[in-house]
Amino acid sequence: MISDFFIKRPVFATVCSLLIILVGTIALPTLPIEYYPNVTPPTIQVSANYAGANAETVETNVTTILETQINGVEGMDYIDSSSNSFGNSNITITFTEGYDENIAAVDVNNLVASVTSQLPPEVINTGVNVRKSTNQIVLALALYPEEGYNYDATFISNYATLYVVQPLQRLKGVGQVQVFGQRTYAMRIWLDPNRLASRGLTAQDVVRALSDQNVQVGAGIIGAPPAPEGQEFQISIQAQSRLASEEEFADIIIQRGDDGSVIRIRDVGRTELGAQNYNTNFQFDGRDAVGIGIYQLSGANALDIARAVEAEMAVLAEKFPPGLKWSVGFSTTDAVQESIKEVVITLIVAIILVIAVIFLFLQDWRATIIPSITIPVSLVGTFAFMKAFDFSINSLTMFGLVLATGLVVDDAIVVVENVTRLMEDEGMTPQEAASRSMEEVTGALIATSLVMMAVFIPVAFFPGVTGRLYQQFALTIVFAIALSTFNALTLSPPLCALLLRRERPPMANFILFRWINRFLDTMRRGYERNLTVVVRLKYWVLAGFVALLGVTYGLFQIVPGGFVPQEDQGYFVTLVQSPQGVSLEYTSNIVFKAADAIAQNPAVEHTFAIGGFSFFGTGSDKGIIFTSLKPWSQRPTLDQLLPQFQKAVVGELGAVVFASNVPTINLGGSGLGGFDMQVMDQQGLGLEALASSVNELILKANATPGLVSVNTPFAINAPQLNVTVDRTRALALGIPLKDIFNAMQIYLGSLYVNQFTIFARSYQVIVQADKQFRSNPDDINRIYVRSEQNALIPLSNLVTIEQVSAPPIIYHHNLFRSAEVTGQNVPPLSDSQAMMTMASLAQEVLPNGIGYSWTGLSLESTRSAGQAPLIFGLGLVFVFLVLSAQYESYIDPLIIILSVPLAIMGALLAQWLRGLSNDVFCQIGLVMLIGLASKNAILIVEFANQIRESKGTSIVKSVINAAEERLRPILMTAISFILGIFPLVIATGAGAKSRHSLGTSVTGGMLAATFLSFFVVPIIYILIKELVARLTKEKLEEATPTES
Repeated sequence: MISDFFIKRPVFATVCSLLIILVGTIALPTLPIEYYPNVTPPTIQVSANYAGANAETVETNVTTILETQINGVEGMDYIDSSSNSFGNSNITITFTEGYDENIAAVDVNNLVASVTSQLPPEVINTGVNVRKSTNQIVLALALYPEEGYNYDATFISNYATLYVVQPLQRLKGVGQVQVFGQRTYAMRIWLDPNRLASRGLTAQDVVRALSDQNVQVGAGIIGAPPAPEGQEFQISIQAQSRLASEEEFADIIIQRGDDGSVIRIRDVGRTELGAQNYNTNFQFDGRDAVGIGIYQLSGANALDIARAVEAEMAVLAEKFPPGLKWSVGFSTTDAVQESIKEVVITLIVAIILVIAVIFLFLQDWRATIIPSITIPVSLVGTFAFMKAFDFSINSLTMFGLVLATGLVVDDAIVVVENVTRLMEDEGMTPQEAASRSMEEVTGALIATSLVMMAVFIPVAFFPGVTGRLYQQFALTIVFAIALSTFNALTLSPPLCALLLRRERPPMANFILFRWINRFLDTMRRGYERNLTVVVRLKYWVLAGFVALLGVTYGLFQIVPGGFVPQEDQGYFVTLVQSPQGVSLEYTSNIVFKAADAIAQNPAVEHTFAIGGFSFFGTGSDKGIIFTSLKPWSQRPTLDQLLPQFQKAVVGELGAVVFASNVPTINLGGSGLGGFDMQVMDQQGLGLEALASSVNELILKANATPGLVSVNTPFAINAPQLNVTVDRTRALALGIPLKDIFNAMQIYLGSLYVNQFTIFARSYQVIVQADKQFRSNPDDINRIYVRSEQNALIPLSNLVTIEQVSAPPIIYHHNLFRSAEVTGQNVPPLSDSQAMMTMASLAQEVLPNGIGYSWTGLSLESTRSAGQAPLIFGLGLVFVFLVLSAQYESYIDPLIIILSVPLAIMGALLAQWLRGLSNDVFCQIGLVMLIGLASKNAILIVEFANQIRESKGTSIVKSVINAAEERLRPILMTAISFILGIFPLVIATGAGAKSRHSLGTSVTGGMLAATFLSFFVVPIIYILIKELVARLTKEKLEEATPTES
């Protein structure tokens, strides 16, 4: 046997293990660290701007054209878009998990380019932007002036754009750098319509002058080829045709009179080095500032990005102007580091507890060393496999190592325990006992290891996000088990031969050990007596077992489902939705008041408040506050804090304000915790029908127990002015219709004319009426246009104005007009129950033609719900097939598999008693329990078969002897495993909920599998073996003539 080879060559065995540790140690520092395996789907964002256009105009003329062309691009999962009254069109294409985002970006860009010519000229001039990105923000920075310095937002924003954003954008893994409160430089030409009219001018005259007098030309080269013969020099020409300062633009001549007088821009307005837009306002910790959001590319490592950003900012800050400071407003990586730290502590505690249990059971430091050595060999060696398979150090791989800690010692314990038994019972030398022991247990060791690996390997090949989550956890355990089995077959036997002694160790007389031994002996004798009694009641036990199967089925029905728990990630968001039609100043004041109220809580570290922006898009009625919290050990949990924050922001603020957790895994959607539903107008019923249906759904949902904060950003009641042109009158006066519309766009919406250069960069020149001339609907009537007779006609003679309601933002989901409905769940509803309740309400409320679908995390939750039974079933099938091949029989595997429902019942019962759900982590635990329960049953079945074959004893006596013989090692491995994972059950801090779910399910299942299987497995063994023997005997009697 292979073990005999290593028993005779202990140095060779030691070198093999040392090499495994060495390779793992080299791989460890190179592994990236993240919270979860990267499962964020690739997303491509397409954005365009149609200055001055309302939401419906943008939707019709920009968004629909682009998304219709993009729809169905290869690899696409779903497509969302928004068109708002700022003229912005934003389209997000979400691709299936694992799709190459580089190919996706190229494909989308090609499709966009093919329809660009169909877009309005104003959109083409500003360009359509296609970029790879993700809505996964890594961290947010704030730039702010110290006390005594008066840098305004425009200066800070442009300093950030020029000297901060670009270096950060170049960092590896950064997908997008977004400036909050951005004030990109622009030369603003603020017009006074009254002055223009009094001089007989219109806004189009100003635009024409700008176009003529602010141009960039290539003036040529003196002496450029072909040149006269003998030309000896060549000089380039720089014509100063493009203007650069406010004064130069103010001096532009709009009109020259016959008398030589001139009218300049300064005579009809003012020029300002201002901002390209003023759509958002920003405050950090209650002071005006500029924010910088860092988003990661799909597949990038968030922790590496955060470290690189902070290191780069430290370098950049050395060159900041005096008084300009920076700070991290919030970071999503804090939870990553804290969670991994907590799991590492759990791992260390697990290792200590496992070694302590082994020592208490074996009561011999020599015997304890042997399985203890398995831990570093298996766990450290696993890092080498993780590196080879491109895994990371994350919560799931670390969970795998924690659970593996209790598993990897099992094989070595079995070897040591059996060697010790042979030395004590049969008086063998350590070398003889080691060799003989490996003959007895090698089959069982390989079988149990194959069973454990057979459970997890099929899981690793599941597609999608759920498959990726299972994969790294599953294969991490497979790697550790494979190494522990190799260690048990190669290193443990020679160590037993070298370290173990036949004489009883002196410390065996220690009072604690004597007490433990008495307890175990008593338990063993009691177990033998009770098992003998139970055997006589085997049919009652069988009935009880069937009843437990029914209980297991019932628990599957009552334990709520889920995807991943909502974790305390060290920050939360507060969304602000002001009444429709309010100004940005109104919303910003509410946002900043809410941020001040939140900051009063002692658990708060920083507030990062933005007016005019939220997860649902941009708009003067929207706002968001990111709030970072103090370290987990210094405050209550977020679940306890959120009601306090919600109470702080409700009241007389004049807006809907609600605080929310954020998703543990970012899979798109709203970016909020809870559920995320898209209600769609699938048959063109109109915005009013959609709004009515959504409002009724929200009303019923908020009245349903367990559903809270159900809301939507969709609204159609924003005030809008419909301007109707009297076309007949306009044409009669000789006024082109396009002049009327252009005049309104220039005065009220702004017009990007051309560019100017400053700080070696090109910026936009924008013409618009000054703020006091576009603050009232009556200002429309005071706009003048020129007729063919060169007379100025006010629009009051040409248009009628009607105030109506219209949507400020129009959303699409998969090309249908849609409304996103988000909400939270509270007990008694779990995540999955909340979704089922919402689905039921939607079917009840929504009329024909209005449908719904899930998006983001909710969509993945529905997809994963159908995979769990398949994963569980495959695990059972693979275990059964592996065992059948191992035993060359279908009977013994059947006996072993029938022990699994006991473990599942224990796991689900523990989850139910603790109020936890059957989420991904619980399902991972259930899959693991298939192997763990089978492992215990294998030890009993394997030894019962050996006793029957070697001693010819009866079925009943064989299984009783085997169960009694295996009691101590099964207890030892079970207790060491349970204690090893118990820190997960009582975990606190970041990632505690996922550790609770995994730890509770596995602990409950292992307790049930261990203690119930001691009675159920022998009974099932007896019943099935007796049935097989009886059937076999009947067949033999039929085939053989009876003697007379």
